[in-house]
Amino acid sequence: MEKSSDDVSNIHNRFSLTLINPASHYFSLIGSLIIAAVITATVYFGYKGSNEIWFRIPLVIGVLALTQLVDTRFTRKKEYSKSLHASLFGNMLWIAVLLMGLLASVVLVKETSLFFVTYGMFLFASFRIGIFTTTLGASIRKAWAICMIQPLAMFLVIIPYDMWSSTLTNPMSIGFGIVFLIIASVWSVLTDRAGRPGMESTHRTIQAYLASQGNDFSEAEEIIEQRSYKTKVSTSQIRLRSSNGSSEFRMVLPEIHPGPYHPVGGSNIPYLMYKNLDSSAMIMHSISDHSLNLPSKNEVENYLKNLDKSTVKEEGLMCTEPVTVQINKARVTGLLFGRNPLLFLSLSPFGMEDIPNYMKKEIEQYAKNRNYTRTLIVDCHNAMGEEISKEDGEDMLKAAKSCLDSLITKESYQLEFGYANSDNMDVWTEDLAMGGLGIVCLKINDKKFFLGWADANNMENGIREKIVENFASAGYRLLEICTSDTHYAPVKARNRNGYYQLGLITSAEKLSKWFLEIAKNAESKITSAKFEILENETDVKVMGRGIYEDYSKALDNSLKITKGFMIGSVILFIITLFI
Repeated sequence: MEKSSDDVSNIHNRFSLTLINPASHYFSLIGSLIIAAVITATVYFGYKGSNEIWFRIPLVIGVLALTQLVDTRFTRKKEYSKSLHASLFGNMLWIAVLLMGLLASVVLVKETSLFFVTYGMFLFASFRIGIFTTTLGASIRKAWAICMIQPLAMFLVIIPYDMWSSTLTNPMSIGFGIVFLIIASVWSVLTDRAGRPGMESTHRTIQAYLASQGNDFSEAEEIIEQRSYKTKVSTSQIRLRSSNGSSEFRMVLPEIHPGPYHPVGGSNIPYLMYKNLDSSAMIMHSISDHSLNLPSKNEVENYLKNLDKSTVKEEGLMCTEPVTVQINKARVTGLLFGRNPLLFLSLSPFGMEDIPNYMKKEIEQYAKNRNYTRTLIVDCHNAMGEEISKEDGEDMLKAAKSCLDSLITKESYQLEFGYANSDNMDVWTEDLAMGGLGIVCLKINDKKFFLGWADANNMENGIREKIVENFASAGYRLLEICTSDTHYAPVKARNRNGYYQLGLITSAEKLSKWFLEIAKNAESKITSAKFEILENETDVKVMGRGIYEDYSKALDNSLKITKGFMIGSVILFIITLFI
């Protein structure tokens, strides 16, 4: 389990590499055109000592725009945006070579040479081999065929035709250029094979991921599903029904995990379950990890279809008042429905990653030894943090066991409930997913207790505490706020996490206002109820742990190879500055 968690964290940490790309293709288009003009001006003012550029800049810009369109014909998905991004970075490399050449001529007190113009063109072409094979889906052979199109076309417009022969036949330019073309090709082959034998093609996986970011997720799901396997997953529910049958509410604890990432597989499954249950449910984060992700939309549909086949295992009318045990950072809140304890585990405001499965097993065994029927455990997932430490894990286990011991002694009372959500409110925000917010009010022994839920991917640290405090000021006792850990993203977040946790965009005050409005609505609907414990088992494909290990290995190997080639290439380039 720890190894699997490390692999997922490692993959997640590499997500920041995808932020190198500009957010908009318009930025890349304008940027590449401007840099093309700067390249032309640098060649004439810096290398030729001439100002005859008035007609060349428009020609270079026109040729660049035309070749950007030509590039799209050679990519798998015919994507104009990726062609623009590649063009931007390639032109940035070329201007960097030109400026370094000028700097070297000043420092070393030597004449400027058009060698660096030709040299930069070849480096641009080498860069294109890497880009076309890794992200644009071209084979090495095709990449070689098209790598020179854009840089050579620009070169022929920038340099007067009577100088083509002398510049393009320079043995040193040709020699170093070919060396870098070979380096780019070898790098491409090695990085593509970096994940073998577990991953046949690293490049294909990268291309599938990039395509999925444009909502074309079919290839990504196909790759993931090939590695997934069938298993049984369970889903537990607590259903509260009013005495007259007019209203009901469900708290759902699926064994599956939301993910792997939006929009692939079960990334939005909390909302789909929420809608499947008539928007009268809280889809909790159970003790599960990314190995239990559903790999495709087909498996999501299969899971949802079978969820209707849940069976009632126990029912009753009585529930205890909640018990909260805090040991250092760890907090556990529990209620007892008949002989079935419901525990909420949290480290907020300190935060943690998914609670590991060994803790679930130990808590369940402890509960079994005390003759509880079945134990329902919720990972509140309400503060950002790393994998839980050994000390915090021990504290949480102690708190959970203490809570179970206390619940045994508690008297049970007739249960009443009221539920409300944000469906009819204007609560759209970038850090909240499609399921919105929900509150269930439990009236036990003439006391009212509130549980909050948000369809969100975790919470900003300390937000829970501020909302609880605002509830207390209004005379309400808010036991916990839980998130679904959805991997749906309303907008593409360009940050290290790849998502906005609840409270990062929306203030605690605004969230408190929304939650309090919902809480008052839930309170107004309080009615006597009975509870039912539902269980379901479904055969579905899950991703498993091996796939993360292979992906993590491929990323690490690819980065090691890239670093080695980068160091070697930089050293070779520096040598050419002194020639």
